[in-house]
Amino acid sequence: MKTQRTALILLSIFVLSGVAVYFKSCQKPTETPTEDVSLLPSPDFKADSAYAYVKAQVDFGPRVPNTKAHKDCGNYLIAKLKQFGCEVISQDFVATRFDGKKFDARNIIGSINPNATKRILLTAHWDTRWIADKDPKDSTSTFDGANDGGSGVGVLLELARSIQQATQKPNVGIDIIFFDVEEFGEPEGFKGKTQENSWCLGSQYWAANKHKKDYSAYYGILLDMVGAKGAVFPYEGGSMQYAPMIVRNVWDIARRLGYDKMFLDAQGGGLIDDHVAVNDVAKIQMIDIIELHPNDPKTFGYYHHTKADNMSVIDKNTLKAVGQTVLSVLYQE
Repeated sequence: MKTQRTALILLSIFVLSGVAVYFKSCQKPTETPTEDVSLLPSPDFKADSAYAYVKAQVDFGPRVPNTKAHKDCGNYLIAKLKQFGCEVISQDFVATRFDGKKFDARNIIGSINPNATKRILLTAHWDTRWIADKDPKDSTSTFDGANDGGSGVGVLLELARSIQQATQKPNVGIDIIFFDVEEFGEPEGFKGKTQENSWCLGSQYWAANKHKKDYSAYYGILLDMVGAKGAVFPYEGGSMQYAPMIVRNVWDIARRLGYDKMFLDAQGGGLIDDHVAVNDVAKIQMIDIIELHPNDPKTFGYYHHTKADNMSVIDKNTLKAVGQTVLSVLYQE
């Protein structure tokens, strides 16, 4: 999701502060950042492979719901998850955009070690915004969405492949969810009445209609815009309200892997993204790893919601840093 509605965020954080206190009281010992204990080994995350999965999505064209590219890419994602040994569920539903238009949507869920009781939830959104509403020259056309959508999905596909190929598996079950219709919020400069819940429709739907009855997870990690050259990941504000110790544990692992120049020990802004509904409605602690430049007018990068969001911005070093960090997090459980 890609907007920082200051008043709404401040209100949300105020309301959720009580939830955050509750979550803190429920933190598990394994969520405490490790200090001098060596990290348990994890498979090598292949950045070349993750890059190829990002490109494969882009090659379908913009993944806008109700288009052939969206349908074909969804089928591709299901096939890849099955290829990597996942139990796959397609959660189909009809989404209503802020302007009342209906769209066929689907959340795609792939489960690794589906019978395990302890589960970790990993998510990204796979749809593309229908207009490049921040583009200075062509704000009404579609765009590739290589970073915004494609990068998080590419990292999670490679993570699934890495685990399938590894001799040693994680000691937990893993659920990968590709949320749909994340990008349906009002356009830049919209003059009408803004709706509070117009973004992140797929995660809202899943949180209220989980793919399995009584499903829960130990915690979750959302990946959003995690592939661009020069990306940095400070602490996202909502994540620090919902689950600060999980944030610090993940960032500590990134630091010990040598990625401290990307995973910054600094506060970023809070925002509405897919983790909000997972925390608020599904009652699962989820943090957001997302590129943020809080002191820059272009908070999410110059390419955000423009035609510049194409494969030229994708950097294998960034994909590697995020993918290896998340993979290592799983192997510490």
